[in-house]
Amino acid sequence: MDFTDKRYSFEAGEHRGRKVIFIRFEKDNKLIAYLRSQVKARWSASQRAWYVTNNRHHRQLFCMEASIVGKDVLNKIHIVNMPAFNRFQEQLKLKAYSENTMRTYSIEFAQLLYVLKAYPVESLTPEKLRSYFLYCIQTLKLSESGIHSRINAVKFYFEQVLHRERMFFDIPRPKKPQTLPKMLNKSEIKQIMSAVENKKHKLILKLCYGMGLRVSEVVGLKVTDIDSSTMLVRIEQAKGKKDRLVTLPKSVLDDLRAYYLEYRPKIYLFEGQNGGQYSIRSVQAVFKSAMLKAGIKKRIGIHGLRHSYATHLIETGTDIRFIQQLLGHKSIKTTEIYTHVTDISKSNIKSPLDLL
Repeated sequence: MDFTDKRYSFEAGEHRGRKVIFIRFEKDNKLIAYLRSQVKARWSASQRAWYVTNNRHHRQLFCMEASIVGKDVLNKIHIVNMPAFNRFQEQLKLKAYSENTMRTYSIEFAQLLYVLKAYPVESLTPEKLRSYFLYCIQTLKLSESGIHSRINAVKFYFEQVLHRERMFFDIPRPKKPQTLPKMLNKSEIKQIMSAVENKKHKLILKLCYGMGLRVSEVVGLKVTDIDSSTMLVRIEQAKGKKDRLVTLPKSVLDDLRAYYLEYRPKIYLFEGQNGGQYSIRSVQAVFKSAMLKAGIKKRIGIHGLRHSYATHLIETGTDIRFIQQLLGHKSIKTTEIYTHVTDISKSNIKSPLDLL
C-alpha cells in the first residue's frame, strides 16, 4: 500500500486520552480492508476517521516525520528562544543522532530555555553558564549522570549549532560514581525462566539473556534477522548505529519454531496487539512480573540479563574480545568491567585468616 499517495492524509492527535494518528481519505473499500486486517486500525465516529496508535512503526509506515518532543515541551519555551530550539533540533537531525539521543538532548536543552524565559540563549556567557550548572547541582540536586546529560546537550548547542570553541573549558564535570553492573546468578536465571508460562514472554527473556541483547534490540528483531541454518542473528543498527552478529542459542530453536507457528509474526519477531514491534515497557513489565513470581528480591532491571550473559561467558573462559564483539562494545574497557564481577576467580582466593 502506497501511503505517499496524496489522497491519504495523516494527523497526530488524541483519542480517549491516547496519542493516535488519524487517517483520512475518500471512501476506499480496499484500503479499509487493509487498515482493518494488517494495521489493526479502528474507526472513530466522533472524528469521522480511522486511527491507530501513534508509535514509531506507524509513523514509518505512513512516512510521517517523527516528532522529537511533544507540545507540552514546546509550549513552555518563550518565543524569543524558539528559533534557537528549532535550529538545535535541525542540527541533531543533520548529525543523524538516534531518536533517543535527539529526545534526551532536546529535553535537556529545553530545561535551560525554561529558566531563561525571554533572555536570548545565544547571549549567555561562560560565566552565566557556569552559574546555571551550579544551580542545577545545588538547587535542583541533579545526579552526576543528570548533570553530564545536561552539559552534553548545552555543549552541543554552543559548539555544534553556534560553532563556538571550547565553551566549557572552565566548567568541571562531576565524577560519575564507579558502580559494578548488577547481575543474576545462573540459579536465579533458571528460576525466572521457570516462572514464565506465556510462550512469547518466555522466549523474549530467553533471547535477552541467551544473546546478551539490550531491550531495544530484542523488540527490534525482525523475522528475517534470524538465520537458523548458520545459527546467527543479525542485530541491525544497534547502539552507535552498528550492525552485529550474535549466536543463536541451540536450546531456543524448538521454542522459536513453536512460537512462530502459533503467533505468525509478519515483520517483527515480537509484535504488539496493533501490529508493529512489541513495546519496551511491555518487556520490562514481563521481566518485573517474572522476578516477582520467582521470588527474587534483587533490585535489578531487565538489562541485568545482558550483564549476566557477559559475566557468565567470562566465567566459562570465553575470550573477552569475542564477548566485546557479541555485546557490540566500541571499547574493550567497557567489556572489562565484567571481569570485576565474576564469582569464579574470587571464590578460589583464600583469605589469609584461613592460612593461619
